[in-house]
Amino acid sequence: MADPASTGTESWRTYFGFDEPYENQADAVERAIEAGKARGFLAMEGPCGTGKTMAALTAGATLVRDTDLYERMVVVTPVKQQLQQFVDDLRALNAGIEEPFDGISLVGKRDLCPYGREGQFPDDVGTHDRCEDLRETTARLVEDDGRSDGAAVADAAIDGEADDDQWWDPRIGQDLAAAARPDAAEQSTLGDDTLSTAGAASPYRRAQPTAPESLAEGSDPPLYCPFEADWYARNKGSPVDFSAGEGHVVTMDDYLPAATERGTCPHRVMSVLLNEADVIVGNYNHLFDPGSRPLLSDVLDDQTLVIVDEAHRLEERVRDLLSDRIGRQTIVQARNDCNMLIQRAQQSADHKAQVREVLSAREVPLDAVDQARKFYDDLVRWLDDRIESFLDTEHEGWRADPSTLPEHDREIPLRDPDTVEQDELTEWAERKGYDGSLWRSLSKVGAAVEDAIDQLGLTRQPVCAAVGVLAGQWWERDHATFLREIELEHSPNHGQGLDVDYQTVYTPGLVCYNCMPATALRNVFDELGGGILMSATLEPLDVFTRVSGLDSMAETGSTAPDEQSGDGRPVRSTTYDLPFPAENRASYLVDATPFTARNRGDPETMRPLGENWNPTRDEYAQALRALARSPGNVMVAMPNYREARWAGAYLQEAVEKPVLVDESSSNEETERLKREFFSGDGKVMVTSTRGTLTEGVDYDGEKLSTCAVVGIPLVNIGSPRVRGVQRAYGDAFGEDNAFEYALTVPAVRRARQAIGRVIRGIDEVGVRALVGCRYTPDARHSVYPYLPAGEREEFTRMTPDFLASQLDSFWADHR
Repeated sequence: MADPASTGTESWRTYFGFDEPYENQADAVERAIEAGKARGFLAMEGPCGTGKTMAALTAGATLVRDTDLYERMVVVTPVKQQLQQFVDDLRALNAGIEEPFDGISLVGKRDLCPYGREGQFPDDVGTHDRCEDLRETTARLVEDDGRSDGAAVADAAIDGEADDDQWWDPRIGQDLAAAARPDAAEQSTLGDDTLSTAGAASPYRRAQPTAPESLAEGSDPPLYCPFEADWYARNKGSPVDFSAGEGHVVTMDDYLPAATERGTCPHRVMSVLLNEADVIVGNYNHLFDPGSRPLLSDVLDDQTLVIVDEAHRLEERVRDLLSDRIGRQTIVQARNDCNMLIQRAQQSADHKAQVREVLSAREVPLDAVDQARKFYDDLVRWLDDRIESFLDTEHEGWRADPSTLPEHDREIPLRDPDTVEQDELTEWAERKGYDGSLWRSLSKVGAAVEDAIDQLGLTRQPVCAAVGVLAGQWWERDHATFLREIELEHSPNHGQGLDVDYQTVYTPGLVCYNCMPATALRNVFDELGGGILMSATLEPLDVFTRVSGLDSMAETGSTAPDEQSGDGRPVRSTTYDLPFPAENRASYLVDATPFTARNRGDPETMRPLGENWNPTRDEYAQALRALARSPGNVMVAMPNYREARWAGAYLQEAVEKPVLVDESSSNEETERLKREFFSGDGKVMVTSTRGTLTEGVDYDGEKLSTCAVVGIPLVNIGSPRVRGVQRAYGDAFGEDNAFEYALTVPAVRRARQAIGRVIRGIDEVGVRALVGCRYTPDARHSVYPYLPAGEREEFTRMTPDFLASQLDSFWADHR
């Protein structure tokens, strides 16, 4: 490890945003620069206090400015709080240099659309879909119709230079924007007011404008977006630059009101700025979601350095992003899209010729639309039959009273998750004659149907193009890494128009679940110049580099990441210990009987004060009581919410502090509970280790003094998805590693994330406890080896009998 005292003359010091680096921070910067110069990747575990954010930005700034290898940094994090931390640290870095880095923080389109933010779109249409429709309409309106002379070229000079292949007319864009102003004589409506959002007033009326008759074809002028039109009037330029943000770093708080005031689409402004930025800060979706990634497509290349924060979440988050769901109602809508066109063609010979003419532009015959309609119709019937058959088997008598069905989401796997075989739906389709050529054609047919609906002026928001794409992927994707299943989302619906009884309880959909994200991750990383992947809980790092796809980019056969050579991409790793004073924390491994379902029994049948308890419950009640009586705020993290209810009910009788019990609930309710926990004197919070309160929440200062994790927070190993993941990991990493890589390691990281909430600063004092003998060395199925070496050295092993006296002694020394 580098000596921080010897690093004062390194070039990276120019960019370091603070006076002196923390312990280990200088070493982290230098390791990241070394990996970046080798076009490789650094996987880094550094707990709170390591200074990972500034270390990564400093290394990236050095690589961008002082080498010719990189032009920009792209930072992604799944936590909003961390996104703001990167913005703050980048501003601190910029404050110390003469030529600041241009930075931008990204948000989604829903947060930026002035009309959507102010409720000007219909309730049944999403902001994203509505924006896309308005963009397409506006693009058609501003299309250059081939005006001659220098008129188009001269107009194109408005606020920018024309592209050589420019297809739009900036003057039309300017006219459309002007037509939406409140003082426009045309279309003015009594009572219209100015559209305002984020404290900024736009130049436009609140109501969405329709195109002036002089610019629209036909007698029914379409709606358009004046913000989009203004963007074309500026030749796709932005009236906002990086000077709008503090320290040359712009966030939504800067470009949303600035763009709104100037009448230009805020999302387009963000898109223009990100293409010019040196540092781009976004979330995982921007890098890994196929639907969001196109926003960054122009800046994701071998001259981009990527920084992935909270990287322990990569597998789970990317697995979800790469999984597809088609809802039953969406399939019905796709069928109805096709049916609308078929009915139009059946109205008269002229209509049939008209429909065929529009479809022929995309080389799609009318018979293909009819075949797609029949397929979707049969698919909905098959789906209903399969769901009802499943419910009949699992819950006899549910048809008489659907409200008796379980109140949680359900999975119906369409193949054995433990084997690789064709799914039931695909088998059914082949028997019905719906072969691969039909499935693969649905995307093309859907696009043609949507185009026809639009051109024929039919009043419908079609979905069949998107459904066709997903259907094609259902057929094409392999059965080894994707599990196909029916998902029943618990969402009680007592409204009208339900086709089948089970819909009063569940919203069904077809899911193609990605069990193995490593290949997709490798492909993303391999397109980039290099990167830093970091978290407070990445250990074991050899497991992380394998499941994240990093190792597969390295040279085959390398024995250690730091020794790679040849054509492979270097993958290096490092782990830093908690830098705060060890004497300020007590760390315990509580050696109690494994807290498994078999040992502990069903919590619902056991009264909280000990009636019908077995010895395991008695043992854990003793440990929880001792921990909960610690001074200040105490968090008890149980394996699931059912066990949290049991523990909460017991502790409410066993301790004098207020006891709060967390449940799986809305974000608003969780925030309310968190505020109550933080206010006033010490309390006990009982939650699930897999809940939202144990990760990504900063319990700084005196917000948390003790955290206990009870048992190993494994996911439901009987779930079809979990079984599918385990089987896929067995294929990729070996059967002996499957359970460890897919289940054990993520569970231990969850536990470590929870206890990591306690000590967040140099002066903070607290207790960390891992309760259950599987955390101890040499236990059966021990997870002790998955704790970092430095962490293992700090933990003291003891039985529940000694816990209360040890806690009393620690707090007596630190009051």
